[in-house]
Amino acid sequence: MDFSGLSDFISAQKGRPLKGSIAVIFVEDDVEVESTLAHHVALGFHYILVLGQQLPPISDDILTEVITISYNTLQKNAVSAAINHLMPYTNGAWVFTCFNAEYLYFPFSETRKFNELVSFHPEERRVSMLCYVADIYAGDLSASPNGVDRLDPYLDKSGYYALARWDAKERVNKERQQDFFGGLKWRFEEFVPPDKRRIDRIGIFCAKHGLTMRDDFTFSDQEYNTYSCPWHNNVTAAIVSFRTAKALRHNPLPREHINDFKWFNSVRFTWSSQQLLDLGLIEPGQWF
Repeated sequence: MDFSGLSDFISAQKGRPLKGSIAVIFVEDDVEVESTLAHHVALGFHYILVLGQQLPPISDDILTEVITISYNTLQKNAVSAAINHLMPYTNGAWVFTCFNAEYLYFPFSETRKFNELVSFHPEERRVSMLCYVADIYAGDLSASPNGVDRLDPYLDKSGYYALARWDAKERVNKERQQDFFGGLKWRFEEFVPPDKRRIDRIGIFCAKHGLTMRDDFTFSDQEYNTYSCPWHNNVTAAIVSFRTAKALRHNPLPREHINDFKWFNSVRFTWSSQQLLDLGLIEPGQWF
């Protein structure tokens, strides 16, 4: 199904809120759009909303599984504006957000569906899930000048760290909140604005009336921004992403100075949740 805008899509629902699980995928360019959609179709979302101005050719098998909505994804605060527009009409649904050339992984995601994950998570009294954005990148930039190569991808096996998140108003560290850093944004931070260097996103959340997403992927309700409950560790997920690699290769300044993304801590990405578990990039918590 195809809609001319968010308002057109909402009107077509005739007041019926979307229920279950929803993936909202923002298409910024034509890189790996079909592979992104196919990956998330396989995870079993009830709805997949694809927001973009113009999509590249996509196979009919994939198009029949998604809802396309015309939307300017390059405008300022495009993600938060769209999610906040949809929030009242998705009350009670579990929502996941990402961009094209990004792929969601959670513990045992090869054999478990997303709906199983978000059925389990509320039993832990959780209303959101922390996602780490793990940069992946082409192993050979001369062969893949845009930094994207699904057949030969690499990621950093170390170099990740966290800092306590400071509450400037209360003059204390926020409870169970941290800012996470690493990957290409850390190694090439001189080319990344300071407010774009974090690799943590609240990428999965339960929508509710009155909740708003901020521009940095955090929410107005502070509990949504925590990485775990007070009692034990909870499951976390990863969004493996070519987005930073694309940006560094698209921008003329870093493109001129960066000849290779690989370093001594690069490992080939095997497209498996087990590898992310072994590297400590996702946490199973009580999930089994």
